Amino acid sequence: MSSSTDVPDADRPTTPREAGHLVLGGTPIGNAEDASPRLRRLLAEADVVAAEDTRRLHALAGRLGVQVGGRVVSFHEHNESDRADDLLDVVDGGGTVLVVSDAGMPSVSDPGFRVVARAVERGVPVTTAPGPSAVLTALALSGLPTDRFCFEGFLPRKAGDRSRTLAALADEPRTLVFFEAPHRVAETLAAMAEAFGADRPAAVARELTKTYEEVLRGPLAELAERAAAEQLRGEICVVVGGAPPRGPVPLAELVPGVLARVDGGERLKEVVADVAQDAGVAKRDLYAAALEARRR
Repeated sequence: MSSSTDVPDADRPTTPREAGHLVLGGTPIGNAEDASPRLRRLLAEADVVAAEDTRRLHALAGRLGVQVGGRVVSFHEHNESDRADDLLDVVDGGGTVLVVSDAGMPSVSDPGFRVVARAVERGVPVTTAPGPSAVLTALALSGLPTDRFCFEGFLPRKAGDRSRTLAALADEPRTLVFFEAPHRVAETLAAMAEAFGADRPAAVARELTKTYEEVLRGPLAELAERAAAEQLRGEICVVVGGAPPRGPVPLAELVPGVLARVDGGERLKEVVADVAQDAGVAKRDLYAAALEARRR
């Protein structure tokens, strides 16, 4: 006979279990107090912890007062593809595999993407223990629009490749978020000022959530000068405001292209409709200007 304090099994609260799952665990980006209770539990209970740097993992566990209970394996960009199936075999056997990077969410400029892609191919369950994100933290502190943004990661190291990448982003209307190494940040900001314009608003966020957290805000050219003078240190995110809306392209600049396509065999009305939509001008005005140019 049960006591009056017993709770029927069907009514008992349940705690989600990660057994038989691949779990991406978000780790602190600086302040160890940001580690979630779920991450602490997973570090203690997971059968395998796949860490980008095993020494940093044990250091983090020490700061959290957690004893890593399972097997620890290294899991970085150079061995991710080779090790993915071994980890997923553990999951297939009913075990929990926790994947962690040095800081932040795995797979965001860190190992994790390939093992998730392989898990999807194999039909292996994947979940996350969400945690801190340098991308979102920098974006939130930048003072720039957050409603629409895109993450570009690290820019190419070679100057020519970097210039071409930035040129392709010059007209991007969304706020841009980049990672950058401290010894390259002044050069990168100068390249951004050249590609995006010296007055484009931006922010440089460094050492986020750490003791010496700092966010510098201002035009790109000004930030480039400050970065060169102050020799910024630590882990850095650069946030750049999106390109301002462009005004309508003058009809005189559009007409030659319209006539060239017509001479190539396309119908005038169809070309005008296509070009007018892309350029943000009225079809009627562009059509009239094209006819006038042909008459001349």
